Amino acid sequence: MTGDIAQMGAYIGAGLATIGMGGAAIGVGLIVGKFLKASTAVKDANNQQGNMFVGIAFAEALGIFAFLVALLLMFAV
Repeated sequence: MTGDIAQMGAYIGAGLATIGMGGAAIGVGLIVGKFLKASTAVKDANNQQGNMFVGIAFAEALGIFAFLVALLLMFAV
């Protein structure tokens, strides 16, 4: 009985941890959207493409960490 409750809690926690992956997807969309808006308005913004990729990498890293936490909660308990 106690193991069932712990397993249920792990699955609920894993589901809540996956919210971070959705947040990362929204973050990447905002980063790229703002970059495209700026690059069409200002010609010098095209030189900042490397900074955009660094921002995308940081946002995706948070999503990967959320996925890792979800997997750990599901299979480590």
